[in-house]
Amino acid sequence: MSLEQKRYIGFLGTWSLDPASCVYEQGSPPQEGIYHIDDRDGVLHFLIDWVDADGKQQRVSFSGVPNGEKIPFSGAPLADAMSVDAPSESELISAAYWQSESCMVATRTLSSSGRVMHVVQMVRLPDGTELRNQSTYFKNALA
Repeated sequence: MSLEQKRYIGFLGTWSLDPASCVYEQGSPPQEGIYHIDDRDGVLHFLIDWVDADGKQQRVSFSGVPNGEKIPFSGAPLADAMSVDAPSESELISAAYWQSESCMVATRTLSSSGRVMHVVQMVRLPDGTELRNQSTYFKNALA
């Protein structure tokens, strides 16, 4: 895949959370966070480190080919499949599924400058309730 075909290229790099931007409907916002996205031969790797509201260090990582296709995921009992998609140069979406039903969607949107990434994570609870957590990240200067 050529660089011209990699619509997600603007998302690559390291991003720092603006804790004041967090609006959470589920859980408490983190005290700080770092979001790293890199491309290894067309596979996007996500690594998210944060300090939660209680001061505990947390980490999550996952990867996927940004083609929108569901792939098996070993996140039971929360998710058994996931997908990553880059529908445009300013949008990067990952989704988790449980028994073919979408249960989490994270939509990342780039600002026109490419230096600000807004993240909206929607979680669908078993009763159908949808909760959204929103946050803003700034691209690190060296990224």
